[in-house]
Amino acid sequence: MDLGTATGFAVVFAVVGGLEVFDRTSFALIAIATRAHALATWVGGSAAFLGSTVIAVVVGTTLEDVLGPSRIGLLRAAGGAFLLAYAGWLYFHAESAERTTDLTRAARSAFLVAFGTIFLLELGDTTMIFEIVFVSDWGPWVVLVAGSLALSVVAAWDVVLGQRLGARLDPVRLRKIVVVVLVVVGVVTIVYGLAPSAIPSLSVGWPF
Repeated sequence: MDLGTATGFAVVFAVVGGLEVFDRTSFALIAIATRAHALATWVGGSAAFLGSTVIAVVVGTTLEDVLGPSRIGLLRAAGGAFLLAYAGWLYFHAESAERTTDLTRAARSAFLVAFGTIFLLELGDTTMIFEIVFVSDWGPWVVLVAGSLALSVVAAWDVVLGQRLGARLDPVRLRKIVVVVLVVVGVVTIVYGLAPSAIPSLSVGWPF
């Protein structure tokens, strides 16, 4: 690996990973991990991050022309709606969620929830935009490997943190906190998706 490639890898890893740690997607994954199968949640989240990175690399600087700003907003809104639906299910089916003993079914459910939520929230998100920009600077392979690795590490951190919170907090109180977090993130995501100007602090202008 030459110096230029190494520099690009380090920059992509640091920027993408650093942004994702404090992103609403990360908080959503932490909330999911507090009550879900740890490994399945990490695999689902990492797979979703990989999928979004692949899209960023393949589409590159043409993403806005291909999808259009309005469709990207609808995808964000869909991610927010998914979170609200999961929060509603968690609130009204608390007992069934807590009594689940089928580990295979629990793992499958955790994977699907993590993958669906993260994938929808990541499409058109800040980290994806930066990955698109970085493709023109360091090439698709550097962005694909460094970006995917960074997001996978963040997903692992989110799951570990979520599992620790889940083990230390009272189940009833934890469920309420998780529901509130999911609802807040979901509502913010929907509003941002349908009316980005309403939350300017989340807006990152497209660089083309």
